Amino acid sequence: MASTSDFRNGLCFMFKGDIHTIVSFLHVKPGKGPAFVRTKLRNIKTGRIIENTFNSGVKVEDVRVERRQYQYLYKDEAGLNVMNTQSFEQISIPESMIENADLMKEGQIIEIQFHADEEMPLTAEMPPVVELQVTSTIAGEKGNTASSNALKPATVETGAELMVPMFINEGDIIKVSTVDRSYNERVRQ
Repeated sequence: MASTSDFRNGLCFMFKGDIHTIVSFLHVKPGKGPAFVRTKLRNIKTGRIIENTFNSGVKVEDVRVERRQYQYLYKDEAGLNVMNTQSFEQISIPESMIENADLMKEGQIIEIQFHADEEMPLTAEMPPVVELQVTSTIAGEKGNTASSNALKPATVETGAELMVPMFINEGDIIKVSTVDRSYNERVRQ
């Protein structure tokens, strides 16, 4: 059991029958009345963020969560097959568990959060930035290649489509944000 004095960002606990994690919290001690803690909680299963206020000293049932690194192997009808980098154990997780999974290539390292007591995967996260090779794109028009605000569609080695600046050509390796699928920079070779 954890009390409100143990609250910290990332703490996982049971709330209204589901596992939630603390996104942000604020201890408030008003001049009149008892202290309380204002929180923003993310539901692990749905990803929905809710706000809730806890009275100071309230106890919650904390959940032990472990973060483990896995390597992406391949995709089949069961989902995404990944391998633990320490024990070499292979598991399958649903593709919906990873946001922007189409940016993931074979061999990519991802981090999976497990409910430690039940050995159940809760969430999976890719690194914030990945390097991908551009396999097809239209050629930039002469005069537009210097402008960085003009964008064109491109397909990368994983099959994902995204928007890149006009000066990017086929064969270039680029860094892409896995959060919003935006182009970051071209990798110098």
